[in-house]
Amino acid sequence: MGEKRIYMDYGASCPVDQRIVEAVSKATKEFVGNPSSLHTAGRNAKKALEDARGKVAALIGANPDEIIFTSGGTEANNLGVKGAALRYRKKGNHVLTTEIEHMSVINPCKALVKQGFEVTYMPVDKYGMVDPEGIRKAITDKTVLISVHYANGEIGTVEPVGEIGAIAREKDILFHVDAVAAAGKMPIDVKKDSIDLMSISSNDIYGPHGVGALYLRKGIKVEPVLEGGGQEKGLRSGSENLPSIIGFGEAARIAKEEMSSEGERLGGMRDTLIKNILAAIPNSYLNGHPTERLPNNVNVRFSYIEGESIILNLDMVDIAASTGSACSSKTLEPSHVLMGTGLAHEEAHGSLQLTLGRWSKDEEVDYVLEQLPPIIQRLRDMSPLTPKG
Repeated sequence: MGEKRIYMDYGASCPVDQRIVEAVSKATKEFVGNPSSLHTAGRNAKKALEDARGKVAALIGANPDEIIFTSGGTEANNLGVKGAALRYRKKGNHVLTTEIEHMSVINPCKALVKQGFEVTYMPVDKYGMVDPEGIRKAITDKTVLISVHYANGEIGTVEPVGEIGAIAREKDILFHVDAVAAAGKMPIDVKKDSIDLMSISSNDIYGPHGVGALYLRKGIKVEPVLEGGGQEKGLRSGSENLPSIIGFGEAARIAKEEMSSEGERLGGMRDTLIKNILAAIPNSYLNGHPTERLPNNVNVRFSYIEGESIILNLDMVDIAASTGSACSSKTLEPSHVLMGTGLAHEEAHGSLQLTLGRWSKDEEVDYVLEQLPPIIQRLRDMSPLTPKG
């Protein structure tokens, strides 16, 4: 290939859409005032801020006044999980979540334990799906919060969020959803699914880095994580990053408008990759649910080799991908998500994640399918784990 690199790591970072770049650039020049200021420049900035808030709200079926802007999905998850648990700790000190949540949910849960909370990590099945009835049975009279992601960003499995939301509402328990991986890729309706708090991120819908949002259902309160001048209803102090928020709003508008056609297009390429990889490469397996999965997610594993070597060899033929194995992470442990689905260490280490996006093309899929089988075969030929004979 050589002339142009193929990017199949949209799950790690989405390139910013040029339309968003232009919106941010225009906003940087046009809005010089602080949205909290009373003069004309401040009022103009405030109007632009609220316009963006409305666009983000529309993406998930929320009301504009239920959107709190943050610095990204991680802060939104911290505000949603820690903020809600601490605010309602008089009602109880028990939190329910799953074993395969993003670390920006798992680590806040660990922090809550240090403050006297109990956390139950629900197991998932081999596809990475949690059982709503299992959650029902795990609820105690001390349960104050349930936190389950909408879809897993690593293996692509979409969770039964609506069923869990109905249980939480029935039991009068707060329900937080990390929708960073799902927002903009599939229709989300926070009212329909009985969601109380939801985290989303700008960069995951082709907007600027460093901005996200927490949906906070009207009437729900949280303890602020940052203290300061009282912006964002006192829940997220600090002058709003207006140009990036405007970009976030435009990204949400475009995602909502193009979601249906884009989902169908990416789903077709996803299915082509999965079908042909599994057919062409012996001892290869799909991670995640075969049908209830994100339209852009392909996660497969290969026996006898490690993910790092696959990534490096793909990079040498101009394909950018990722792996859930330890080799590409900051720890020496395999992916907690893959381990949570019941895989052994050696199985989890051999995973490859390909995530498609707005600029993915059919010919790029063809090129990956051409390059991947010989790479896997070559690595297996060198691996001491490959059975001989």
